[in-house]
Amino acid sequence: MILQLLFVAPNHDSIGSEIPRKFEPPHSDHFYNYQSDFKSFDHFDSRFNRFLSFWNIKGASVAVAKDGKLIYAKGFGLSDVDNNKNVEPYNLFRIASVSKLITATAIMKLVEDGEITLEDKVFGPQGILNMAPYDKYRDKKVEEITVRHLLEHSGGWTTRYGDPLFEQHSLAKRNGYKEPLSSEDIIAIMLKKRLHFRPGEASYYSNLGFVILGKVIEAASGVDYELYVKAKILYPLGIFDMKLAGNYRDTKENLEVNYYEQPGAIKIQDCDGSGELVSKSNGGNNLKALEAAGGWIASSTDLMKLLLAIDGFGFPADILSEKSLETMATPKAIGYSPLGWRTTNRHGYWLRTGSFAGTSCVLKRRPDGISYVILCNTSAWVGPDFPFKMASFTDRELNRINKFPVEDNYQHMPSKYISLKN
Repeated sequence: MILQLLFVAPNHDSIGSEIPRKFEPPHSDHFYNYQSDFKSFDHFDSRFNRFLSFWNIKGASVAVAKDGKLIYAKGFGLSDVDNNKNVEPYNLFRIASVSKLITATAIMKLVEDGEITLEDKVFGPQGILNMAPYDKYRDKKVEEITVRHLLEHSGGWTTRYGDPLFEQHSLAKRNGYKEPLSSEDIIAIMLKKRLHFRPGEASYYSNLGFVILGKVIEAASGVDYELYVKAKILYPLGIFDMKLAGNYRDTKENLEVNYYEQPGAIKIQDCDGSGELVSKSNGGNNLKALEAAGGWIASSTDLMKLLLAIDGFGFPADILSEKSLETMATPKAIGYSPLGWRTTNRHGYWLRTGSFAGTSCVLKRRPDGISYVILCNTSAWVGPDFPFKMASFTDRELNRINKFPVEDNYQHMPSKYISLKN
C-alpha cells in the first residue's frame, strides 16, 4: 500500500503533512450474516424480523458490541428489492443525522490539537469564517456565534419557516440562486436573514449549524471536510468505506443499499432544478449540501468501530480524551443539547438518531458495556420518532439474552489499520 503525502495545507503544516491527497485505501473489514448465526440470538433475529415487517421496513443492518468487542453483526431483509438482494453487514446506508456525531468528533479533535477552541467566534472579523461568502450578514448578533453554540444547537436559528436544508428549491427561487444549491450557498442565504434568537440563549435543533461546522473544520484544518474526517478520525480506526453520500440511486456506491419510502409518499422537485418530480430519497433531498449535518454513508460495523472509539470506556482505546468525551456528553443546562449526541443522561446512556426520507438509524451506548447500531433503508410514517422506537425495541430484546458471545469479531479480521504519519 502506497501512501502519497502530496498536499501541505497553507499555515497548517502539522495537519497537512498527515493528510493524504492521493490515497487508495483498502476496504473496511467485511462481515457476513453467517458469522453471527448464534443460538443465543435466535429469538432476537425472529423478533427483529417481525418488527421490520410491522413497520414495512425493507432492509436493516444491526451491530452489537459488549465490553468493547463486536459480538454480533447481521443484515435483515433486502438491500435491493427489485433484484432480491439480501442485506449483509458490510452494506452501506445513509446515516442522516448520525453524521452530526462524526462532525462533533472532528471538532473535538481540532480542539485537542490546539487548532480551535469551543469558545472561538465563527463569524465576523475575528471569526474562523471571516472570508467570503460568510462575511456578508444582516444580523450583527451573528458575530456572537461560537463553535460551542453550533454544537449545542444554540446558534440562533429555528425551523420557524422550514428547515433550509430541506427547502432548497424555494430558497433558490426566492434568492436568485441556481440549483442545486451548495452548502456555501445555503449558509450565505441564511446569513442574509435575521437570527431567530440571540446565540446561546436557547437550544433549537439545527441542521444549518452543523453544515456551518463543516466549514469551520475546513477553515481550521486547511483541507476538505471529508478528507479531514477520513484522515484524522476514520482511517486510523481502520474505517475505509465511510464517505459522503450522493443524491441519486444510479450514482450510489457499489456496496450501498437502495432506499425506500412508505407507499403514497409524496414526490417533490428534483434538487437539480430540472423541475422533475422525484422521490425525496432519490434526488429530492440534496444530501451533498447536508454534508456535515447528515451526508455520510456507513456500514453498521464501521459505525460501531467509531462508537467504541468515543464511548469513554477505554476498551478499545478512545481517540479523544476523557475530558473531551465528557464535554460532548454533558449539556450545559436543561433544555440544551449535548455536543453531537441526540440525548445523554446522568446514568450513562448516550443516544444518536438519524432520519429522513428512505433512512432511519440509531446508535446507542449503554452503561452496562452494551452498544448497538441499527441502520434501515426505509423511512417509517412516524418519521424522526422511529429511531427511538427501534432503540426501545432493541433494549428490550437485548435484555432478554442470558448469554452473549465472548469472541471479538474485529479480532478475527486481518488488521488494516494504518498510521497516516508513515
